[in-house]
Amino acid sequence: MKKLFTLSIAVLLLMGIFLTGCTTNSVTSTEKKEGGEQKKGTDYPIRQIELVVPFAAGGGVDLAARSVADYLSKEWGQPIVVTNKPGGGGIIGAQYALKEAKPDGYTVLANNVSTTTMYEAGTANPVITNKENKFAARIAAGTPAYAVKADAEWDTFEEFSEWVKKNPEKLTWASVGPAGFSSFVAAQWFESLGVDFNKTQMVSSEGTSDSAAKLAGGHVVLAIHTVGELAPLVEAGKIKLLAVQSPERSPLFPDVPTTEEAGLEGLTIKWWTGLSFPADTPDEIIQKWEQAVEKMEKDETFLQQLEKIKLDPAYLNSADFTKEVEMETNALIKLAEDTGIRK
Repeated sequence: MKKLFTLSIAVLLLMGIFLTGCTTNSVTSTEKKEGGEQKKGTDYPIRQIELVVPFAAGGGVDLAARSVADYLSKEWGQPIVVTNKPGGGGIIGAQYALKEAKPDGYTVLANNVSTTTMYEAGTANPVITNKENKFAARIAAGTPAYAVKADAEWDTFEEFSEWVKKNPEKLTWASVGPAGFSSFVAAQWFESLGVDFNKTQMVSSEGTSDSAAKLAGGHVVLAIHTVGELAPLVEAGKIKLLAVQSPERSPLFPDVPTTEEAGLEGLTIKWWTGLSFPADTPDEIIQKWEQAVEKMEKDETFLQQLEKIKLDPAYLNSADFTKEVEMETNALIKLAEDTGIRK
């Protein structure tokens, strides 16, 4: 009996150890699973990221994207490679980043007013909509400016506007597409002048660098881009600015009047660039970018870089950025319908 009792105790002890081990293994497995999920979110990124710029190199979106890539590559310790995919007014690159890429956070789009609000507003059947973007953060903003060739006959924006009113069919101007940034700025200006948008002639370009080159070469009469994008050719004496579209004069060219000073009110369209991902991208990845960009826009070195490329910091978090895009789209749809841009 004594031996049986001892054996029974031993069996019970072994069972206890076994059950304890199972419980421990079960908890450990759960903890590993939970830890693994947490690790997945906190360890991102663990490899190279592709930052897609849907325009040619040298423009505002490209320069801003390269500044972001430089900062975050150092911040995260992973390479961020900028890839330029111009064409279709920015839509070819947007399709690649939002539809063809995996929603895993390793392909990000440097979006822009042209590829989001303006494209959706100006296109009856868009192949990319705002809903296919998961907006992470807005990065920077820029002031629109109206430029003509340096030896053009007009010295003021008032003179130029009067010429356009009388000769709309002679006006050629560059834009990445019918619903591009330049197109909407021009449309709002034409509307204020009482000029039929469709009587003027748009010349397609692949981006700012191409537009500015066409202007300097005399292939178009007008180019509308941000002050910073046009500044190099202004400083080189190839083109001249007639007006900037902002509440105040640009500190870069304080002698250039605003459109309002030139007697035109209600010209409100602005330029911006930001970051977005495919719609199914996990929220924790969006939050990681949102937080990183917020920190970045307080960094003195990054701010100096923005100043160097002549852009203004304009951070918006994911929620505010998304809301701003929705409001802007609604306003631009009305302009597009009123002026005939939307087709």
